[in-house]
Amino acid sequence: MSDHSHEHAQDHMHERGSAHGHGAGGHAGHSHGVSADADRRWLGIALTLITAFMAVEVVVGIVAQSLALISDAAHMLTDAASIVLALIAMRLAARPARGGYTYGLKRAEILSAQANGLTLLLLGTWLAYEAVRRLISPPEVEGGLMLGTALVGIAVNVAATWCISKANRSSLNVEGAYQHILTDLFAFIGTAIAALIVVLTGFARADAIATLAVVALMVKAGYELLCESGRIFLEAAPADVDPDALGDKLVAQPAVVEVHDLHVWQITSGQAALSAHVLTESGGDCHAVRRSLEELLRHDYGITHTTLQVDHAPDPVLQVALPGDASDDPSHCEDPHGPVHRDGPHEH
Repeated sequence: MSDHSHEHAQDHMHERGSAHGHGAGGHAGHSHGVSADADRRWLGIALTLITAFMAVEVVVGIVAQSLALISDAAHMLTDAASIVLALIAMRLAARPARGGYTYGLKRAEILSAQANGLTLLLLGTWLAYEAVRRLISPPEVEGGLMLGTALVGIAVNVAATWCISKANRSSLNVEGAYQHILTDLFAFIGTAIAALIVVLTGFARADAIATLAVVALMVKAGYELLCESGRIFLEAAPADVDPDALGDKLVAQPAVVEVHDLHVWQITSGQAALSAHVLTESGGDCHAVRRSLEELLRHDYGITHTTLQVDHAPDPVLQVALPGDASDDPSHCEDPHGPVHRDGPHEH
């Protein structure tokens, strides 16, 4: 790198140090006014409610011979596990960055979200198999006991869902636990309807049909969690950010000639980061350009973790290089990634 670029890098590092300090404070806004301690308290209350009722439901489900009740209890077990995972992940994510973990352990929350999604899919597969078996050969079901337990379960899950909704659902970790509890609430509603049908008509297959309806909800929630967490692990851009449109917006700013090696990714849910190589007009104030681009990213996209390498575009008249020399490429990058954004029509 040239002396001029080196000075840019040093100035950039110095100013980003203060900018990151500001950004750290700004990220507190992601919690929407909910502290980590409050999150843990609400999750703890929900965990207590679910664990206590789950133990009762297992006993009642066996006595009533209701697969819907037993499946609800099994789902509640994964609910409890999802909350425990969420609490552990919160503890890990709160640890400061050190050693080789330069982002800390923030992605422990995304691991928790993936585990929640996977357990929903696996449990749904097992319940679908059992429900089909009972459709073929339905056992006797104690409808009255099943109905009473389901109604109590609805009340417990409403309370647990309300508790988790008070936590910060912008965290994919908390959202995973919330989806578990919400799906369980729908399961109890389905079980109550099935129990009422059994009591009124004696149609025992209603129990298995209700289970299949819940399985569909579980598969949907699990698939969405795996997709969202997978995007973060694969370093994809946030779902609401179009990198091509963002690059075009950056290059359209005054004095910006080119933007390339543009990367947008998420450190964890709700915390996006960006890096890019920016070329400015020869002789312009590249530091002012960098500051204006950082402000644009903060204001328009909410991205405060930014690393912008800003250089002056070389003057092609003064540039002397052999054909095939790396200096022929104005990007100065040996291994460029992604499209090159310039003012005017260009490939994406």
